[in-house]
Amino acid sequence: MTPFLLINFKTYKMGTGREALELAKTADKVASETGSNIILSVQSADIRQISKAVSVPVFAQNIDPIKYGSHTGWSLAEAVAEAGAKGTLINHSEHQSRLKDIEKSINRCRETGLIPVCCAATPAIAEKIAAFSPDFISIEPPELIGGTVSVSKARPELIEDTVRRVHKVNPDIEVLCGAGVGNREDVEKAVELGARGVLVASAIVKSGNPGLVMKNLIKGFG
Repeated sequence: MTPFLLINFKTYKMGTGREALELAKTADKVASETGSNIILSVQSADIRQISKAVSVPVFAQNIDPIKYGSHTGWSLAEAVAEAGAKGTLINHSEHQSRLKDIEKSINRCRETGLIPVCCAATPAIAEKIAAFSPDFISIEPPELIGGTVSVSKARPELIEDTVRRVHKVNPDIEVLCGAGVGNREDVEKAVELGARGVLVASAIVKSGNPGLVMKNLIKGFG
């Protein structure tokens, strides 16, 4: 499955509804043409339509640490899985959770067959999350998210430190890199530092030519 490009559609207009579907089809075509691994993290309302239209894995942007019951407005793991999601982001900097809830959400993923990708703002938080054994942990300093400077260039030591700390706890957890990733060089540097994939949002979703950006980023995996 690794290395992979995980595209977070967020709630951008270009990542919502009909436009999200077209973007997903573009990603699906790029994955097929290049033989690369691409994952799409979309809004819950778009999971079903997109998962039916493409071959690449579709992830939710979040699940909550709940089970069936009275939880109006929350995101249920069973619901996103039934809609077609293969995994989910957890603890993105724009939707942070308490450590105990991160653990519960990871357990909910195990119970429903979802793949958890947990985000961490610092290596220290990543180390704590590693104790819960998610499949992936992505280091994403909040101050660089949505910017034009990637963490692999601005603060490369964070990636190395995260890999070291996470693997000390559980060597089977793969470390990813997010925040400001926008070109081939950013990806190459992240891989060089130990990352096994990258999370990208605005550089692709808000691009005038998302397919071209995807292909450029994928070249960074070698």
